Amino acid sequence: MSQPPAANQLAQWNNELRTRTPPEVARWAIQHGAGRAIVSTNFRPYEAAILHLATQAQPDIRVLWVDHGYNRPATYRHAEQLRAKLRLNVHAFLPRVTVAHREALHGPVPDPADEPAMKAFSAQMKLEPFQRGMRELAPTVWLTALRRDQTPDRAGLDLVTWDGNFRTLKVSPFLEWNDAQLDVYLREHGLPNEHDYYDPAKGDAKRECGLHAAWGRRALAGVGAEAAAR
Repeated sequence: MSQPPAANQLAQWNNELRTRTPPEVARWAIQHGAGRAIVSTNFRPYEAAILHLATQAQPDIRVLWVDHGYNRPATYRHAEQLRAKLRLNVHAFLPRVTVAHREALHGPVPDPADEPAMKAFSAQMKLEPFQRGMRELAPTVWLTALRRDQTPDRAGLDLVTWDGNFRTLKVSPFLEWNDAQLDVYLREHGLPNEHDYYDPAKGDAKRECGLHAAWGRRALAGVGAEAAAR
């Protein structure tokens, strides 16, 4: 899908799905994707839930993972545990430079208070490989683990939205859920959790890294212009 749906179409879908369960929403999304649905993950806390949900609806669904290289050992072990347990069809995308290469040129992860530097870091190490992944996988539907209670920017989201950064339909089955509900889901399905996760592109839990924010498109344009100039 390259063109956004009409506003009334989005409203209709959201009205229809608002009373459905997360598994029902996931099945709708995958059916609507007509073979081109994906689910993204960073293997952060509670990501096992969306991965389980997606693979229950479509066992071979493509899983887009940006491995930016800054994950802690516990997160890599968690990723491998879930990959084996759920038989995940993982498509991993890495930045064009390694952590060691980047830090030799630019130093460590910027201070979160330095917003321009943080955005440049996020664009290079997270947004650019994610954009590359989206271009290669070319989804028509993107399943995410977004929830209203995660950040102020996400409080006004709908279950189904049009993502202007990556020009695809974005569906968030667990949008209305909280940690307590997800804890129950993980226990019921025998799924592990991971609480040692660290996202260097965010700095704190309430900051957006750019994947789901309007500034991400501008940051990506800057990375593209820099690459073209080389």
